[in-house]
Amino acid sequence: MITSQPSDLFQPGDLLNNTYRIEKLLGRGGTSNVYKARSEISGNLVAIKVLKQEFSGNEDFTVLMAREENIREIRHDAVVRYSENHRTPDGHIYLLMDYIDGPGLDSKLKQGPMDAADLLIICRRVAEGLKAAHARNIVHRDLSPDNIILRDGDPAKAVIIDFGIAKDTNPGAETIVGNEFAGKYSYAAPEQLGGNTDARADIYSLGALLLANFRGASPSLGANPMEVVENKQKPLDTSGVPAPLKQLIDRMCDPDPNDRLGSATEVLNFLDRVEQDPEAEKEPSALLDTAEATIIVQTPKASKPPRQAPITDPGKSDSKGLVLALVAVLVLVGGGAGAFFAGLLDPLLGPSYPVAQPYTLIVEKPKDGPARATGHMPSEESREALTALVDQTDITLASGAIGEDWAAGILATIKPLSDLQQWRLVVSDNQAKLSGLTSDSDLASALAAAFKDGLPGDLEGVAEITYRLPVLAIADVRGLVGGFEDCGALHVAPGTAGGGFGPKDAITVTGRLAGSEARIRMFDALRSLAGDRKISFDIEILNPALCVVETALPRAPVGNIDIAFSTGNDNAPNPSGRFFVGENPVIDVKLPATITSGFLTVSILDVSGNVFHLLPNLSRQENSIAGLREGTTGPLNVRVAYTLAESALNGGLAFRVDDSTLGKSRVLVLHSSEPLFAGLRPTSESAVGFAEALKENSARDANLILSMDSKILETALP
Repeated sequence: MITSQPSDLFQPGDLLNNTYRIEKLLGRGGTSNVYKARSEISGNLVAIKVLKQEFSGNEDFTVLMAREENIREIRHDAVVRYSENHRTPDGHIYLLMDYIDGPGLDSKLKQGPMDAADLLIICRRVAEGLKAAHARNIVHRDLSPDNIILRDGDPAKAVIIDFGIAKDTNPGAETIVGNEFAGKYSYAAPEQLGGNTDARADIYSLGALLLANFRGASPSLGANPMEVVENKQKPLDTSGVPAPLKQLIDRMCDPDPNDRLGSATEVLNFLDRVEQDPEAEKEPSALLDTAEATIIVQTPKASKPPRQAPITDPGKSDSKGLVLALVAVLVLVGGGAGAFFAGLLDPLLGPSYPVAQPYTLIVEKPKDGPARATGHMPSEESREALTALVDQTDITLASGAIGEDWAAGILATIKPLSDLQQWRLVVSDNQAKLSGLTSDSDLASALAAAFKDGLPGDLEGVAEITYRLPVLAIADVRGLVGGFEDCGALHVAPGTAGGGFGPKDAITVTGRLAGSEARIRMFDALRSLAGDRKISFDIEILNPALCVVETALPRAPVGNIDIAFSTGNDNAPNPSGRFFVGENPVIDVKLPATITSGFLTVSILDVSGNVFHLLPNLSRQENSIAGLREGTTGPLNVRVAYTLAESALNGGLAFRVDDSTLGKSRVLVLHSSEPLFAGLRPTSESAVGFAEALKENSARDANLILSMDSKILETALP
């Protein structure tokens, strides 16, 4: 517990702005202190962040406080809600925030390891908050256990706090505290150490703190800054972490941000996938190197007969020996010495190059870069021939312990590699290793045949040509699809190639969209990514008003409550839910005999952007199931939208379809253990207002909702 000191700006019992009674000091920071206080007007608890006196006159820090206030535009229950800045009569600046009552993950860390199941729940909740922040181009930059609080100790109510060093990545925006490193070394992404920060840094930090809380200990990065930098380039040690938490942390904390789960949406998609299919926890990237997906063609150097000394015919003179004899004569007569040292005899003897020991050469074509060569070649002719085969060279002419056919072997090895996705030839003296990757089975077979007797010339070593099935990573598909989510989550069914998509796999996307235009754009984008693979959509097109509410609906299981439609004009059942202009839709909620307690909340989300609360409402407030049953048992039919005739008698809500409200509406039935929304909603309100009410009450209502059922009602021209 933090004890107040006489030097603290505020003491328990102080009244701030004639409104907020200070109760205690919550924490001390480098530039500010945070207090817990209670409004004497409303009785609500608040947290008050007060800029220290020595910084109150510093414009940089007052701007910082103002920028932090602006983060109040992030509206999500997993993100602490800011209010506004105030200034005391003596010039002290303070910022009002929600007070979150519960332990921080830092205190949980000190208590020891946490359950993997709880950490997955925390991950989902925090990722949802990050998604809301990143949607406004705000990157936290300092996610760590002390900046996440579990409201009421509940992992499902985790809240991100302290955006004091957050970075606004909107074009033209200024970073709150500059572009330099911000955060804590233990949880910062590797690229943060160099001042590079985007949303992927928050993903890394979230994964790192999950690992720390699973182990019950902060990461150990080394005893000095150099060790910290070096260790940050290594993957985190997730040995002993159970699936799927291990796979999730591995994907979130890849040292290379380009190979990391790239967004909060991708993290949520991962969690959705493992909830739906616990066996789907392995990502394609972890499976591509298995025997099922990869074939390694490894061809050792075939035995060659030992090189024999040249056979000399006694009747013929050795031409090279003749040249050497001639040189000796020239040197003896004097004039030839100058010619020798001037290089005029190079055409006869060849030039003299410095010795390289060992004699090395690396020629490679990276996945996303030009082919390049670095090292030694034995002649100008061979260097020129190599330069013609690659894009970049840094070649030194040298002599060394290599065979006569060494250069010819290098060139013969490289020529057939141009169609490989990537390849690398590493040579030291006569020892060589060739590795390559292709998704073309015919090319893999051709190269296997070409090198079946080993590498050509005097090269000794192996060729490893990897044939990798042309698999499209499911993470790439989910990342693309996630960018089109405008009506709740879209789901991508895994393929057969370790969850990824092989050449003959179909890509199936399910979910809802706000309109047909988004569906067309998503299809076109997927077609560019998927190549010839079949694309299958099971997409329900709603409308923007419905989707505003869709994204705010609680996560709740489907119940066994049925919604039945009939036509009031003739009392005929209408199981299709399709009504034409002039017809009178009638809606009944059918409860099974097993549901005898709790409360019903029934609303219709209208195509026009309005929400009608059918039960309860101001004219029909009884929504307890016990009250609706009135002592009866068995199945119960509860009518919530009446025929026009019934409405005239009992004043209940009734509708008639006109041509101004054509399209899809949604009937929503929530079964809860207690009444929702802490009071009645108006009979009619906007979809935006209803969505805000769902969000504002989600922390309270989420644990009360037992089930959620819905059905689409469609209106159309006859």
